Order: sequence, then structure tokens, then C-alpha cells
Amino acid sequence: MTTLDPQFPGSGSLLIPAPVGTLAIERFEPLIGTPAYHRLLERFARGRELLGDHVMWHVNSTARGGGVAEMLYSLLAYGRGAGIAQRWLAVAGTPAFFAVTKRIHNHLHGAFGDGLPLDDEAREVYSSFTRAAGEELANRISPGDVVLLHDPQTAGMIPALQGLGVPVAWRSHVGIDHATPVTRHAWEFLRGYVSQADAYIFSRRQHVWDQLDAAKTALIAPSIDAFSAKNQDLADDRVTAILAAAGLQGEPGTGDPVFVRLDGTVGRVERRARVVETRHLAPDDPVVLQVSRWDRLKDPLGVIDGFVRHVLGPTGAHLVVAGPSVDEVADDPEGGEVLQEAMACYSALPQLAREHVHLVTLPMTDLEENAAIVNALQRRAQVVVQKSIAEGFGLTVAEAMWKARPVVASRIGGIQDQIVDGRTGRLVDPGDLAAYGSAVSDLLADPPRAVEMGERARDQVRRGFLGTRSFLQYIALYERLVTGRGVPAEVSSPPGYV
Repeated sequence: MTTLDPQFPGSGSLLIPAPVGTLAIERFEPLIGTPAYHRLLERFARGRELLGDHVMWHVNSTARGGGVAEMLYSLLAYGRGAGIAQRWLAVAGTPAFFAVTKRIHNHLHGAFGDGLPLDDEAREVYSSFTRAAGEELANRISPGDVVLLHDPQTAGMIPALQGLGVPVAWRSHVGIDHATPVTRHAWEFLRGYVSQADAYIFSRRQHVWDQLDAAKTALIAPSIDAFSAKNQDLADDRVTAILAAAGLQGEPGTGDPVFVRLDGTVGRVERRARVVETRHLAPDDPVVLQVSRWDRLKDPLGVIDGFVRHVLGPTGAHLVVAGPSVDEVADDPEGGEVLQEAMACYSALPQLAREHVHLVTLPMTDLEENAAIVNALQRRAQVVVQKSIAEGFGLTVAEAMWKARPVVASRIGGIQDQIVDGRTGRLVDPGDLAAYGSAVSDLLADPPRAVEMGERARDQVRRGFLGTRSFLQYIALYERLVTGRGVPAEVSSPPGYV
């Protein structure tokens, strides 16, 4: 069963405790094989020996929505199940703070975002909040603990943690393969904070910043949890029932709209998504799907435009563009604007095209219910796309690959580490709408090839992108941080990594 940490007392806190469950790692043995499982047990035993009664603290921007929060939820729960004490805090930022950190996020991807600079005013907003949050964290931790801070929202906390006898690592989940002047300016904005960490973690080598100490740099790609509500196996009748319960497909079928929660209890999909559409999906409609935040870097307008121009006519398929309810994602102030842009794009389409495009905002009240709906959508799709303009890694790609779905995605960032073009998916230039449309249409027209590609994709995820690989890498990193021996080389080259 999952148990939750009690909330810290007090009000006005800048760091809000997020729930950390307790999950058994034994479930991985049939999935990865006995030899690999035993090695995993040995590494967890070493982690327990090193930490003793101390705690691993994780701090990020939100516990609700986005790949980082989902990944932390699972990684921390399995770590606790293996006997390693874990705590998770989420930043309770102000709107002004999140506006600045969203600007930093966009700049790190080479995009201008709101068009405003990272100037002295932005520095004051950012540093005053993170300094206070860092001091609050310093009062919670104890010598011998380990702290892992995630993404730009937390980098400014690092100076407050110096001299406390606590190793501090900073993890960047975002990046760009070819830095632009605006990207380098964002690096300069953050480098003074980040350089004080004991280790810096990036998803791929191309994302490592200039002028950081190479001896303190580690590479750890993100991973998925095969047993989460988003990735667990679902029978076809259950997929149909979940989509019907969420208001995404007209025919409910004979199954129940249920899923298994991480704590082993049964959940039921009861909340309905908000859907902008002319008609419901029919059971036999071929579906192309993109799931992401409402973010310009995910290019939802390009997804729609490329589909209408280059996929709809040859295939008669339907496009579903799905994202979270924008009212329930605290750290993304631009989400509502992007959703409105997508709705305006939809409204401007010809009538026939509108009948084949569906905009979906998914309920976020129950995050596992949300994940189960995404799971069902990905399994309902014949082709999944991720046409991002910029991407740190893109876990939605691995999620769809795990479900044996062929993925057409942009040749950028960590997507390139997941897809072998033509074998486990298709890679296209993000600005080439014709190539995107051709790749999708070809897969829709050749179901045997799509099935074969999807099966190879699932195997690639099993060998390289499950949470067990991340466990090994993080424990190796913690060992070196605790013993003071620097960042281990094996973090950059995990066994079995594809």
C-alpha cells in the first residue's frame, strides 16, 4: 500500500510537501529478468548503507502535471520501497516568479517566450524568491542528507545550502542541442547559482552548458514507470470504456472504465474531459494523437496545420490534440494563451477539417485518473506524434513506444535518443510539415509496418528507458556525492542503455 508523508505544519511556506508513496520494487523482476533485478537490489542495499538514517530531498516546481512530476512520483516511491528515505517539496511560487521562470525555460530552449528580457528586474524577482526558499530548505535538512534540485525554478536555492554538510545536485530536464545567443544568456543568468552545486545532471551531452566543471557533470536520461496508470497494460474493452467515460468516444462498449493505482487499489475514470469538436470519434476512426502541455514549444498549431494539409486528405484520419486543464497547472502561465490559440486555429478550419480535429483538455483533479485517460488515448491511436519545436527529452515519446505505437516526432533533443529513424519510429525536421504529414500517412496506409515498428519501439523502451535504469544511475551518483569521490563515469553510460 502507498503511505503518504504528513504535511509540514505552518502556513505561508515557500516549499510545499508533495506526497511520496511506498512501492515494492519486486514487481520489476519479471520485466527486467532475475540477474538485472538482483543487481538492482545490490545497488539499493549500497544506497541504504551510505545514507543510514539520512534523507534524500527532491525539490521541483510542481507536483501536478508534466513529465518531471510524474517521474518523481514513481522514482521516489520505489526508492522508499527499497528502504531509502525520500522527501519531495514543490515550489509555491508567485505569479511573478513563475512568469520569470517560464521566460528562463523558453530562453533555455532558444525561444523568446513572452518577449521580455532576463534583466535586473527579472533577477530581483528570481533571486529574492529562491533565496528565501533556499533558506527555508536549509532549516529542514540535516547534515548527511542529500538534496536534488530540479530545473530553473530551484537553481537559485543552491547558495543557501552551502556549508551545511549536505551534497547538492542540480538536475536540468530542459535543453537545446545547438545553443543560441538567447540560450547562452539564460545560462549566464543561472550559472552563478548552478556552479555552486556538487553535481549537475543533464539528459544528454548536447545540453551541457559551457563553463561548467566537467568533473561534476552527469548524464541521466529520463525514464517511465511501466506500472503507473499512464503506462500499465489495458485491454481493448477497457480502453473503450475509459474513453467513453471521459467523453472522448461515443460507444462505451462492455468494459469497465477502471485502472490500477500505484498503491494497488482500483481507480475509476469518472470525470469528463472538455472537448472542442464537431462530432465524437467513432470506434473505427483512425486516430493520430499528440499529448503535451499547452506550450508553443510543443507546436500544437503546426500539428493541426500539418495534419489538415498533408494527412487528412490521403487518409481520412482524425487528429486528437490533448493537454491538461490549464487551470490546474500552476507553473505554466502561458498554457491558457496557447490553448486559446489552438481553439482559434480550430475555429478557422473548413467544416470538413473541423469534423476530423478534436481538442481535448484533460481533468487534473485526480492525477492517476488523468494518466489513465492518456494511457487509453495513446492505445486508441494508430500513430502518435510529438512535433515539438524544442524538447529536453520528451517522455511522451517513450510512453507511446511502450504501448507499441509508432511515433512520428521531431528530430530534436532527447527524442533522437529514443527513436531510431525508420526502425522504432520516424524522425522529421520540426519545420517540415510535408515530411511530418508524409510519415504519418505512410504509417496509416501500412498497418503491418506500423505494428512491427511499434513492437520494436516497445522493446527499445524496455531495454533503456524504464525506471530501473534511472535507479542504478541515481544511486551511483548519490554514492559518489556522499563519499566525496565526484561524479561516476557509469552514470553517463548505464548498462543496457539504448
